[in-house]
Amino acid sequence: MSCNDLGALLAVRDEAHDLVTLGGMSADAPSPAPNSVPSPAPAPMRLTSAHRRRLREVWRSAGWPAQDLLEAELLAAGLLERHHDSVGRCTIRVTDAGIQALADSAARNRAARSAHEALVEQVALAMIREGRIAWRGLTLRARVPGESGGGTPVPMELSAHDASVDPGPVDDRTWQLAMPDVFSVRHTSVAAYLQPLVHEIKVSRADLLADLRQPTKRAAYLDMAGGLYYVLAEGIARAEEIPAECGVIEMRDGLLHTLRPAPMRPLPQEAGLPFAVWMALARAVPVPRPESLQLRLGDSLENTGPLTDDSA
Repeated sequence: MSCNDLGALLAVRDEAHDLVTLGGMSADAPSPAPNSVPSPAPAPMRLTSAHRRRLREVWRSAGWPAQDLLEAELLAAGLLERHHDSVGRCTIRVTDAGIQALADSAARNRAARSAHEALVEQVALAMIREGRIAWRGLTLRARVPGESGGGTPVPMELSAHDASVDPGPVDDRTWQLAMPDVFSVRHTSVAAYLQPLVHEIKVSRADLLADLRQPTKRAAYLDMAGGLYYVLAEGIARAEEIPAECGVIEMRDGLLHTLRPAPMRPLPQEAGLPFAVWMALARAVPVPRPESLQLRLGDSLENTGPLTDDSA
């Protein structure tokens, strides 16, 4: 065999990178040293909520590529793969590893919801033990300040052409839907003693931080209640991280410990609650009182067992 034939046999063109290789070795890449240590494999990528959301979108879609950095990271991690059909069209598919990542995420979400629902149930039961009426899963409408922060309605009796009277700030408040985890009022026949409370339950730090970045949500809760409490799973935050207008309760050792009481304020409505809240409560069913807490004639009205510990 001639030298030319041998060179033709060893010359292989890498179509993907358009490099000429000899015996499968890149001609423009230096040969590795005999005692060289191979480079370590890249560390596993930490999936963010954006990565998981993209995986779900690809799983439910036809798989047309977005060709952005998020997709590139998922392809590099082996959670997505490219597929070319007979006419050369490229689509994106979720790999087996991506399906496993989706399943793990769903399992974690179910566990978080279970922990959240368990804590919601305990807070509602604690409110009932304190002689309050509690609701879960309400959707309520509240008025929150607009962009200018104005919250004083313009008196209707003022004439539009009366320039000598300053009507004050224009009422640009907007309606905001709010879904408190637990809403409760005192069992009383006096509107001034109603003392409506909202308890917002948080079992993960990420969920808490996302909630704290929404001041309109807190404003909506404070429009419908005289006090707002954040109930936290143990260790996810310190009381100092919660805004001063909110109280803080922490679940610890199976008990609810009050870390900071909520500042209480009376609501301006004569009936003790905004009319929209009363209408929502009229359509809703309160949390039933457990049979173990049902009192018989002559029983004491004191709590039947500790669910809260205010000594902390």
